[in-house]
Amino acid sequence: MSERNASEQLPLRQRKKLLTRQRISDVATRLFFERGFDEVTVAEVAEAAEVSAMTVFNHFPRKEDLFLDRIPEGIALATAAVRDRDPAESPVAALRCLALRLVDEGHPLAAVGYAPFWRIVYGSPALRARVREGAEELEAALTAAIAACPGGSAPDPQPRMTAALAVAAYRAACAASLRRAFAGEPAEEVVLAHRALVERVFGELERVLPLGG
Repeated sequence: MSERNASEQLPLRQRKKLLTRQRISDVATRLFFERGFDEVTVAEVAEAAEVSAMTVFNHFPRKEDLFLDRIPEGIALATAAVRDRDPAESPVAALRCLALRLVDEGHPLAAVGYAPFWRIVYGSPALRARVREGAEELEAALTAAIAACPGGSAPDPQPRMTAALAVAAYRAACAASLRRAFAGEPAEEVVLAHRALVERVFGELERVLPLGG
C-alpha cells in the first residue's frame, strides 16, 4: 500500500495532522535549501507554513527533525523488515532486501540521488549530530526486533552486535556513495555502484553473522 493510500484509510483528524506535518516539513525544507539550515529559525518556518511555533514543535521536537523528518520512517521500515521476515531468513538478509528495495525505488532513505540534501546535512554540525542520534535509535530498535525472532527461527545470541554491524554497514555504504556523488560522478553510475556496494557489504555480513535463520 502506498503512503497516500495508507493515509486515506486514517480518520479525518489524523489525516489532517499528517497533512499539517507534511506542509511544515515541505516549507522548512524549501527554506533550508534557499538560505541554509543555520540561517532559518523555527519561527520563520512557522510563519511561512501559516502555523504557530507551538504547532511546529508539536510535530517536530527539534529544529533538526524538520529536515531529517524521515528518521522515524526509516526505523519503522527496518524493524518491520526484521519482524516480518520469513523464519528461514536471517535479520541481515531481511535488511539487505530492504536496502536494495529502497535503492530500486529511488527512496530518499537510500541516500543516493539526494546529494544536495546530504550536502546540507554534512555542512551542519547540528544535523550531523542528529543523524548520529538517529543511527543510535535505529540500532536500539533493531536490537529489540532481532532479539524477538519470528516463530520457528533460531534466536540471535548477539542481537546488539548484529544490529550495530548492520547499521554501520549501511551508513558506510551510503557515505562512500555520497562522496562519489559530491565529486560529480554521473548520478546513474553512482546509483548502480551503490546498489552493488550494498549487496556486497550485506553479503559479507551474512557470511560472518549466519544467525537468526
